[in-house]
Amino acid sequence: MANNNNKIYTMATSNFVPSVAFHPGETLSEKLKEMGMSIKEFAIRTSKPEKTIFAVINGSSAVTSDMAVSFESVTQIPANFWMNKQRAYDEYIARIKRETLIAESYEWAMKFPFTKMVQLGWVSSCKTMKDKVKELFTFFQVSSSKAWEDYYFNQQLKVAFRISLCSTKEPYAISTWLRQGERQAAEQEVPAYSEIKLRKLLPEIKALMVNQALDFEIKLQETCALAGVKLVYTPGMPKAPISGSTRWINDTPCIQMTGRYKRYDIFWFTFFHEIGHILLHGKKDIFMENIEYSDKQMEKENEADTFASKILLSPTEENEIINNGDFSISAIRMFAKKFNTHPAIIVGRLQHKKILSYYENTDLIAKIELFDKLN
Repeated sequence: MANNNNKIYTMATSNFVPSVAFHPGETLSEKLKEMGMSIKEFAIRTSKPEKTIFAVINGSSAVTSDMAVSFESVTQIPANFWMNKQRAYDEYIARIKRETLIAESYEWAMKFPFTKMVQLGWVSSCKTMKDKVKELFTFFQVSSSKAWEDYYFNQQLKVAFRISLCSTKEPYAISTWLRQGERQAAEQEVPAYSEIKLRKLLPEIKALMVNQALDFEIKLQETCALAGVKLVYTPGMPKAPISGSTRWINDTPCIQMTGRYKRYDIFWFTFFHEIGHILLHGKKDIFMENIEYSDKQMEKENEADTFASKILLSPTEENEIINNGDFSISAIRMFAKKFNTHPAIIVGRLQHKKILSYYENTDLIAKIELFDKLN
């Protein structure tokens, strides 16, 4: 009889996940009855405390490897059976806890722009909330909604994410956009970042802006990569009005842009603004445009604005244009050529200063459809 039972115990286990699993203590209880052995006697024979055997039988204690070897000698059931039985039970309990955790995350999952994420191909379409939660866990590389909060709200990993999104108006949409940027950046391979190379490349980058090549977006990515800077284009999320972002990911500066306003001048101002953060502010912060900041952070934003403005059109050049007083299309094109910039930059600057209305010289405001061109 015992031999037949032992054959059952030594059967190979398969890879499927059972719908239910029992604690090895139940098997031990049955075996002791079969052998006509009391718990006290079994404890003595295995050199284990009686309370420990009681705990195993009632399921409140796990079978350790040391116990399994001791059980093998007394029960004639291989140690690996006891260990496999315990492992299966532990996995079963863990999966039950996991199902509970997923169910508790339904409300959390509903806060994300999931439909838009599916449309963009960032996540797979899901029929159930359970699958949606799992898909979001995978997207964010977290095991729970609490882990997401610890990362994006509680800043428990400040070296990777140095601001909390809890005070922003749309933290779920913003975190989605930022995370997609991380995923895109991970697909790029660039050499080690070099500030010297980046500064040397600024004239070449500006030339891309001035000449407005048809594929300037791709060339801009390639040029940034030469200096060890990753540039990614990520469509904006509903209710998350972000134009761009700068941060360091694993010691590599990463610029993420949306092309939000579809205006050539704003695209380039945003880009050089982000470059300013890289060159002026180092690795300590993450910067996102159109987000409310503290006074100290706003000081850095203003510094990046000044950096971008000087590259695109210096204060001296701007004053010459304004003092000239001729804001006709021909005059703006003449000044753009003289100052090695793009006419859209001049019009945008004059509109920003309310010298021109937003309805004047619109023919010079080059429109860009960033993602139509890149798809």
